[in-house]
Amino acid sequence: MVLITIAPPLQEAVLSSPVLSSASASSSSISSTSSEADDSPPASHRFVLQDDAKYEFPCKTLCGFQSYKSLAVLSGHIGSVSCMALCGEFILSASQGKDIIVWQQPDLRQFTKFGQGDGSVKAIVTVSNKVFTAHQDSRIRVWKVSRSSENVFKLVDTLPTTKDYLGKFMKQSNYVQTRRHHKRLWIEHADSISCLTVCNGLIYSGSWDKTLKVWRISDLKCLESIKAHDDAINSLVAWKGIVYSASADGKIKAWGKEAKTSHSLQGILEGHKDVSLNSVVVSEDGKWVYGGGSDGFVLGWEGNGDFVSWKLVSETKAHHVAVLCMCLTGDFLCSGSADKSIGIWKREAYGELCKVGVINGHEGPVKCLQASPCNVGSGFLLYSGGLDKSIRVWWVPKNSAKNDETSTT
Repeated sequence: MVLITIAPPLQEAVLSSPVLSSASASSSSISSTSSEADDSPPASHRFVLQDDAKYEFPCKTLCGFQSYKSLAVLSGHIGSVSCMALCGEFILSASQGKDIIVWQQPDLRQFTKFGQGDGSVKAIVTVSNKVFTAHQDSRIRVWKVSRSSENVFKLVDTLPTTKDYLGKFMKQSNYVQTRRHHKRLWIEHADSISCLTVCNGLIYSGSWDKTLKVWRISDLKCLESIKAHDDAINSLVAWKGIVYSASADGKIKAWGKEAKTSHSLQGILEGHKDVSLNSVVVSEDGKWVYGGGSDGFVLGWEGNGDFVSWKLVSETKAHHVAVLCMCLTGDFLCSGSADKSIGIWKREAYGELCKVGVINGHEGPVKCLQASPCNVGSGFLLYSGGLDKSIRVWWVPKNSAKNDETSTT
């Protein structure tokens, strides 16, 4: 049985491994801090997992339905939680209040805070020893752990960089029309940056200005600007050199490149007419792509990589209102909605989604989800961030019964 203990947050930070040591964005171990003191320390529930081979989380049943109960509620953000990233033993979360918090596992206490005053944060990714944050002011900021203290993050650059500007601002051919009587350099986003993803040494940024930009991580140079969609880009995900962009124009587009060529459109997955696609995820084998729409549907496509034979295989009414975010772990898909709930789905034959549970607990729309890639007993940990300014941690069993509805106690 897993022992769950409730204790107040620790006063001293103790790191069990070097900060920002991994080169992988998906598994990099990260920490961060700000020199500013935390005026409102979060109330954290500390839980300790023991006996790795015998994990058992007691789940009560109400009227025959399984009950999910949050293991922790993390508070401390100034504004609504807008994005998260899992980085080894750390969880990074950012908000519309312009602050970025690093939480340390397993006791889930606030380790550090940084980034205040730099514009509402819309997306966050980590690469090696750097953190990239996308902001509403149409800029990408690059943070790095200070040499003097591994729990202090310093702003080291802003994209586009000054060097990139100086190399292009003199030529009129480098300017593009953004709206009437307004021109910008093609390396600049003209509106809020909504999403980021990392693939093969490149960072991709999607914006409400309908463009997809490609940045080289090694020198932070903008390599391409793609007129990707007819409306705002809401979500990006990368899989083995292919980048999928989901847009308010109701389409998911796949982009790829070969050798030193520019990116080209590989295929288009059509959603429901006049329905915004807010989120996109891809399965580990690349065979399935799912998009979450503003009409509450999760759409699933099956294909083999050439995008000629891709077909819509599932249309699931997942929520009563808009699906705002999704995450995939193995055969499980989790969907967060404006209805304040989280849907738990299992992928069955032919890509169909079977409902195995609904998690309630947030007091506002669920804006971001991250699932731990590691098994915890016979389940996995799910992290959710909402417009109620909180982050909640859940344990989701993989042997869930197929119920119509579950709720928290």
